Amino acid sequence: MKDILNENDNYTRLPRNYSMYVDWYEFTMDDALTLAQKHDKQVVFDVFFRKVPNNGSYCVMAGLDKIIEYIKKLRFDLPGDEEFLKSCGLSDECVKYFKNFKFKGDIKAIPDGTPIFPNEPVLTVRSSILEADIMEAYILTVLNGAVSHATGARRIVESVPKDVQVIDVSNISSFRDVMEFGARRADGPEAGIDASIYGVMAGCVGTSNTLAARMMGMEPFIDNRINKENKVLKPPQLPLGTMAHLFVESFDENDDVVKDEFESFKAFVNRFPNKAILLVDTYDTLHCGIPNAIKTFNYMKEKGMPLNNIGIRIDSGDLEYLTKEARKMLDEAGFPQASICISNALNGKKLVALRNGNAKFDSIGAGDNISRPEGNVGFVYKLVATEKNNEWNPRIKLSEDEVKIINPGYKKLYRAYDNNTGYALCDVMTLEDEVIDKDELAIFDPTDPRKNKLIRNFNLRELQQDIVLNGVLVYTDPTIKEKRDYCNAEMAKIYPEIRREESPEVYKVSGTQEYIDVKSEVIRKIKSKINERKY
Repeated sequence: MKDILNENDNYTRLPRNYSMYVDWYEFTMDDALTLAQKHDKQVVFDVFFRKVPNNGSYCVMAGLDKIIEYIKKLRFDLPGDEEFLKSCGLSDECVKYFKNFKFKGDIKAIPDGTPIFPNEPVLTVRSSILEADIMEAYILTVLNGAVSHATGARRIVESVPKDVQVIDVSNISSFRDVMEFGARRADGPEAGIDASIYGVMAGCVGTSNTLAARMMGMEPFIDNRINKENKVLKPPQLPLGTMAHLFVESFDENDDVVKDEFESFKAFVNRFPNKAILLVDTYDTLHCGIPNAIKTFNYMKEKGMPLNNIGIRIDSGDLEYLTKEARKMLDEAGFPQASICISNALNGKKLVALRNGNAKFDSIGAGDNISRPEGNVGFVYKLVATEKNNEWNPRIKLSEDEVKIINPGYKKLYRAYDNNTGYALCDVMTLEDEVIDKDELAIFDPTDPRKNKLIRNFNLRELQQDIVLNGVLVYTDPTIKEKRDYCNAEMAKIYPEIRREESPEVYKVSGTQEYIDVKSEVIRKIKSKINERKY
């Protein structure tokens, strides 16, 4: 038996060439830049988001796999491209440039699975201005979707730790199983595939989406997780899924819903005795569904069928009350090993409330809030530096709205870890060529330098990794299993107060003194020039 994901999972992420996935104003700006002889101007763009949606404290990076595939296929010499761009009114010079287009710049990015925070560069493009400009729409749409899926999934995973005193979040067995069930809730099949893949990457044990499971190479796997009764848990089969209400409703031979429901359960376990998870809320959970499930488990016992992977799923009603009653009924009937799975538009807040109410459940089927999470991450793609006289000139967009003032300059991003605890202290922006004091470091809030602190006894890790250098792919994209293991390990290094669903603490994204001084000087110069011209 292989592990949950094949080591060599190889799947096509882009069903078509997305080179023309471009907002038209990018082409019109590029045309004007070409005629102004600025098409080779070297620039730096940062991709970042300003606020975590739904009052959260973190997001999870995702989507790099699709961006890599996009860059590899980025071209404008496919049949009909030249004629189409000319017909839209672009100049011959601009069309010629794109006909011979090849990305020759650099891309750095934070790896998939990393917790990320507002106003820090998660991806940086350094290239000519036309090369960088033409990629904006695709990069943003991928990250907006992928990070939403991954973050929605991780928030659900973080909300359901098992009943252990110390939670080791580097190990997925510290959590109740979360299964991604959102294929039918997504905005189209490609979004559904993304939700499944990034949901698994962010910590889900599997997906109901058969195509996504096949793409990821999912197979039944050996799992030696132990529950609190020291019993080996039977792993779910992948792809995951039990039954829908239509299966129960389709049995009508007796014209008696109680008898017909039992017949449906019996038919299911006769075919799938090793995954006898029965949906019990079709007619009446407590007075019909669970009694019939117990009757079915007794039938299995009489027939000598395996009883190590039996359980029920509840998809509606008061889940706190129903799971408590279900646990009592199953235990009293002699089936303490029977698991309870819950579903029905679950999100982090609902799961925390269920935990606080001591609801009894073992696994979660989550769909809506992974495939279509509430809120919008809102990534932006901003010019932060231009090359002038062989030096990087910081560029900035100012705003009356302080949150929209960007962090300028070609920079590096580090994560500082406490040497004593291993937890992340903060993320630190520096100038690209800045030398950092590794013994003690003064860090400043980029929006208010008066808020500062000195950190000691720490180690730094540069967050962005080289993806493309001089137009050549230099990054090996990990498998989904490797990304999930990495995500679990990285989340373990974030303080629980920041990961929690209710009133999380704010994680600090800071800058060094040298970097903050540069940002302040850029703002001062712009405002000074504007003030000189006021009437």
